[in-house]
Amino acid sequence: MKERMDENSKLQLIQYRIERAEETLKEADVMNREAFYNAAMNRLYYACFYATMALLLKHDIYTTTHAGVKTMLGLHFVAKGILSKEDGKTFNRLFEIRHSSDYDDFVYCDKEMVDTFYPKAEQFISAVKQLVKVN
Repeated sequence: MKERMDENSKLQLIQYRIERAEETLKEADVMNREAFYNAAMNRLYYACFYATMALLLKHDIYTTTHAGVKTMLGLHFVAKGILSKEDGKTFNRLFEIRHSSDYDDFVYCDKEMVDTFYPKAEQFISAVKQLVKVN
């Protein structure tokens, strides 16, 4: 079990994770413009992952794996209607794509895929920011 951090440290870490999510979203845009589509999809996943980590921390939910993050997001936020099913699907699909492109051979993402998921990732991060009340 993780040690509890003081409230100020927790808020700073939440803010940092949201900033990291936004920065990583910008990285995805650069990768897309340069035609590095697998890398762009990876960055979209990680942007949503960092935002999710902020949300979980806000609610004192701890997990140490990517699969655990996905599970806790679904269990505590999507299943309860706090986060939309569409946002949950976005995270799950990005998780699958990132995992496949990292570990499977001959996986190729394309511009159309990145262009489809970029606004969904933006929406996901925006929804999470509303839930953690971070600018």
